[in-house]
Amino acid sequence: MAKNKEVTHVGVRIRQARLDKKLSLDAMANETGLSKDVIKKIESGEQRPSVGTLLQLSRTLQLASGFLLKESDDSVEARTDAYTKRTDHYAYTPLSPGAENNHLKAFRIVVEAGASHEGVGFQHEGEEFAYVLDGDVEIQVGDHINVLKTGESLHFNSGVKHDLRNIGDHDAELIVVVYAP
Repeated sequence: MAKNKEVTHVGVRIRQARLDKKLSLDAMANETGLSKDVIKKIESGEQRPSVGTLLQLSRTLQLASGFLLKESDDSVEARTDAYTKRTDHYAYTPLSPGAENNHLKAFRIVVEAGASHEGVGFQHEGEEFAYVLDGDVEIQVGDHINVLKTGESLHFNSGVKHDLRNIGDHDAELIVVVYAP
């Protein structure tokens, strides 16, 4: 996979913050629940971290989430464009620009047809609310699978490992609100 300039940028910031705090890869893995391999890939720019993963990393590194979420250009347009490039199968658009340092963040998420998270499921302190604007999705929380259709919603403890998958034949669109203490 070719390195993405924007991803490399955030990966470099994550690595530098980890080194500044004198955290080993082992310690970082134990604190985040991510494997050392995943952390190395994020730091090198080989893997695109989701917004949830960035929130988890910022908490572990004791950084304001905005430090990892925002790009070097502080314009709303640049931040919005950066969010839409975070993952391979998801497009994230912030619905609360300027709230990078707040506990509550809202996103419009478009998930490609048949797409699901790559690698490990997500798990981060707080709560999450998902409302399906269009499509059919599956949200797995722990061992429980929730199937949501257009107009349905789910509120759950995001401290439990969770994953999202589009089970429909066209792109799904959701509003996702994340609360991270």
